[in-house]
Amino acid sequence: MAIDRYVNLVDSISDPRVNDWPLMDSPIPTVMIVGFYLYMVLIAGPRFMANRKPFQLNTTLIVYNAIQVIFSCLMLWEHLMSGWLLDYSYKCQPVDYSHNPTAVRMANLCWWYYLSKFTEFMDTIFFVLRKKDNQVTVLHLYHHSLTPLETWICVKFIAGGHGTFSNLVNNIVHIIMYFYYMVSAMGPQYQKYLWWKKHLTLLQLLQFFLVFIHSAQALIFDCGYPKLVAGLLLFHSLIFFALFFDFYQRTYWKQRKLEQKLQ
Repeated sequence: MAIDRYVNLVDSISDPRVNDWPLMDSPIPTVMIVGFYLYMVLIAGPRFMANRKPFQLNTTLIVYNAIQVIFSCLMLWEHLMSGWLLDYSYKCQPVDYSHNPTAVRMANLCWWYYLSKFTEFMDTIFFVLRKKDNQVTVLHLYHHSLTPLETWICVKFIAGGHGTFSNLVNNIVHIIMYFYYMVSAMGPQYQKYLWWKKHLTLLQLLQFFLVFIHSAQALIFDCGYPKLVAGLLLFHSLIFFALFFDFYQRTYWKQRKLEQKLQ
């Protein structure tokens, strides 16, 4: 049967260390969670808020963003301690599928990083509850719905190695980003400290540029890391760079030109 062939194929190329971990047996639960998220933020949420005033969630946002900062700091530390600080090669790093404690630590971290993508769904839910519909963009939804699927694949088949560099850089960006959101939720009296808002997008552009360069190295140097995966990471970073660059242009360059015309 086709299902049996699929199961045999997946089992033959997946990381046996993660087979019994929660949500790792099949991609179906992850796809269903992402589908439910899109239903909630595109259909159920807007219907629920249609005749209601925006919720004031400042305290909730402060707590949520503080938790995300702490979570991102912990994952950053784990990325460094699991290889990137001393042991990993920044030129090309294969996946260690052994039960070496450091290798298992990195695999475990990949699973927690995968779970963190579900917690970030709250970003969109808070936008809906606060009626910040302009924030629920195609870029935002594409990013939040795609990353859980990508990270599931990474944990299932390549839990470690070269591709985790993008997770490391993403954690750094998220520490800064969620800190910004936390301060922003503290009230208008703190807005004077947030002059660097537009630099967040520049930081995200730098993130995708670094991932692009780093992924390209695995196509040039052969260390046993799957070149197909490196190519997909390269393509992924290119798409996100283009989307975020377009956002930066529309948000800041056109706004600057409009302000110059008004002056």
